[in-house]
This record gives sequence, structure tokens and C-alpha cells, in this order.
Amino acid sequence: MCGRFAFFAKGQFGYESLQVPEPSPFERYNIAPSQDILAIRTAPETGRPEWALLRWGLVPFWSKEPGGKRPLINARAEGIEAKPSFRGPIRHRRCIVPASGFYEWRRQGTGKQPYFVRPAAAEVFALAGIWDHWEGKQGEVIESVAIITTSANELMQPIHDRMPVILEEEDVAEWIAPATKLEKALAMLKPCSAARMVAYPVSSLVNNARHDGPECVARVS
Repeated sequence: MCGRFAFFAKGQFGYESLQVPEPSPFERYNIAPSQDILAIRTAPETGRPEWALLRWGLVPFWSKEPGGKRPLINARAEGIEAKPSFRGPIRHRRCIVPASGFYEWRRQGTGKQPYFVRPAAAEVFALAGIWDHWEGKQGEVIESVAIITTSANELMQPIHDRMPVILEEEDVAEWIAPATKLEKALAMLKPCSAARMVAYPVSSLVNNARHDGPECVARVS
């Protein structure tokens, strides 16, 4: 799964093929579910890529009420096209969640050791996401997002059996393009090469979402 991540890149996102402007300043080291996060999607009005603030935890458009005991922060790639909450978004509302890295917890004895997983060379991961637009009876609007996960690659397997889908640079524009066929989009939902990633242990500060600073991503022995 992917339950925490960070985005603290400065300047351009790094994927020039999307031709998006620089985002508003956004520096977060411990992003947690239910918070608003930056994403890139195709604007419904213009058909062009745009930045959007989306709530992390997908609220399907058909939901009677938002929320629930277990928010849909992740969507499993396997069978995503058939699941009621995800089959519309995977076809029509795909997005990219930029991340400087993500956290995962490895079981050790009676506890869990948090790890930070960051790009080995590039500054930012392009995580595959889906979004939806919900409107309540009183006119309230929630635009929300889920991060798609897949099976772990060789680097991640000792830490956790799942990982977020990290898009290849050549796929990012097609991922959010409305004209991209479902079959082609589904083919992108696979583990990325372990060579693109570096993982190291960090302190338990990240266990509490109130901690949000560079110390969250600092390596510990």
C-alpha cells in the first residue's frame, strides 16, 4: 500500500512533456490520508494538463455521503477496471501524484521500522492516481484522489508486498490523456525497476502525521 508520502520539490515538476506551469509552493514531508495533495490531471474544461488540489481518499461520485471508516486512499491495480469505485475513474479521470518519495513500514520483531523510498536519480516520482468529483445535496463539492498500487519489486519485497505504481517518464502524458485506451493505461500499472529507487530507514517521527519537516526523511542507522 501507500499510506504516507512526501513532496518537497522546488521549481518544475520535471516532466516537461506535460507542459504544466510551476506549481504553487508545496513543501510537505509527511502527507497523510484525508489531506489535500497536489496532482496533475487533464482539466475537464480545457482538455489541457493542470495542477489540482485533491483530497487524498477517493469519494466516488455516486456515494450518498463522503468519508467512511476506511477511506479509499489506494486502488489495487489488479482488477481496477471492474471495481465499482474505480472503473469510471480509471477510464476517464486518471491523474499523476508527484512525490519526492513515499514511506513504508517493515515488520521487525514486535514493531515496525519506517523506510523512506526516494528516486535514485530523478527528483520526483510520478505516481499513478485516479480522481473523482462528488457533489452533495447541499451543493458541497469534493474532488478526491486514490493512488494506484501494484506488487512490490525486488527492492520493496523485503519491506512490504505492495508499492505505488511509478510511471515511466515516457508514459506520463499518455496516462492522463483522455484519448488513451483503457488497455494501454492498464499496461502501465506494473512495478517499476528497482534501479530507479533508493530505500533507507528513517525515524519513527513519521508515524505521527503532526510531524512534518526534513527530519522525517533523514536517514537513521
